[in-house]
Amino acid sequence: MKVIHPEDAFTPGGPSIFLAGPTPRKKKEAASWRPAALEILARLGFAGAVLVPERRDGWVGVEYLDQVEWEHGGLEGCSAIAFWVPRDVETLPGFTTNVEFGRHVGSGRCVYGRPEGAAHTRYLDWLFAKVTGRRHETTLEATMREAMRLAG
Repeated sequence: MKVIHPEDAFTPGGPSIFLAGPTPRKKKEAASWRPAALEILARLGFAGAVLVPERRDGWVGVEYLDQVEWEHGGLEGCSAIAFWVPRDVETLPGFTTNVEFGRHVGSGRCVYGRPEGAAHTRYLDWLFAKVTGRRHETTLEATMREAMRLAG
């Protein structure tokens, strides 16, 4: 498995998963869920590329336009987009996630999961079911398994 961060170049091709969802903006307020996702993918034997929209030090890119351009290219070029939405309005609001979800949910490359009790996810649940005919996942592991299936 090759982990790709915003400071790395990404060339589309081969199985790849973009880990989409809320990113902590302040380290002290919330931990990122992405290290756990990477552990699951490694344990399940995913051999492709995993795009992590956080720098290796755990933060988003310093230069906003560089960050969003990298994310846009990754979302467009990956073979699967794994939306995990452990939304907490105070620490993991996921405002950008909402836009990305709406843009890509109908692409045929999305999986969507969230823990039970995640705040303000009813519309995402409804839209995912309406567009894909599938129900959302409720564990990070199930979300990563489905992402691996979609990635090929």
